[in-house]
Amino acid sequence: MPAAARAVPLAGPARHRRVFLPLLAALVVLAWVVLWAWARSPWGRYLEHGDWMASGPAAFLCRALPAGEWWLPGLLYALAWVLMTAAMMLPTTLPLFDVFDRMTARRADHRRLMLLLGLGYMAAWGAFGLLAHGLHTALLSVLAKSPTLAWHGWLIGAAVIALAGAFQFSRLKYRCLDKCRTPLGFVIARWHGPAPARQAFLLGAHHGLYCVGCCWALMLLMFAFGTGSLGWMLVLAAVMAIEKNMPWGRRLSAPLGVALLGWALVVVAAHA
Repeated sequence: MPAAARAVPLAGPARHRRVFLPLLAALVVLAWVVLWAWARSPWGRYLEHGDWMASGPAAFLCRALPAGEWWLPGLLYALAWVLMTAAMMLPTTLPLFDVFDRMTARRADHRRLMLLLGLGYMAAWGAFGLLAHGLHTALLSVLAKSPTLAWHGWLIGAAVIALAGAFQFSRLKYRCLDKCRTPLGFVIARWHGPAPARQAFLLGAHHGLYCVGCCWALMLLMFAFGTGSLGWMLVLAAVMAIEKNMPWGRRLSAPLGVALLGWALVVVAAHA
């Protein structure tokens, strides 16, 4: 009887964990499905940073809404970036959600805390996405004004690939990667109890910042491959998930860096 009594309180958290991870997996699958459908819709060119002002419904809205040519493209891109982040990065951070889920499973506000953790994580990646969008827009503006540079646009692609390869050997890469690979210690060091809602959001945001610090150069490859390329998104998502979650994942960083640097040299040699 005492053993049965002790087993009862564990039923709720255990049952919740059996529901939570499949639910998170379903969210990731949904993000991939929406991206796939979007890429094949008339709006698909917006995933590729197409000219929002050229034609179509978005062009009409850009002209009809006050300052629409400024904020509407950013809004569309932010939506695309959120979907890409959910599809590519949430699988890499499942250990963090699992640890936090176990630590807060008995709390009455458990679901709200899990949601805030996810919102904090997405906020960090959303900020990076807006910065990347601004830099990409500025680069497109420079290319439009410089036909010579536009004609040699392959140089930019080679530079992005070389940057991603070189970053694989940096101290910042390994420092952030180590934080991402130890979710239990990360949560214990930052989860103290008071102001739980704020702490849950900040916990997700801090982990998201380390995740950005670890993976930002690889994510920039999407601008070289095309942000609408689901095949490359799947490859990069798998690489980042292995780096962060597999026991041997840390040893993948250097070979990947060598491969990317070699690829950049091949691109240069092919166009030289």
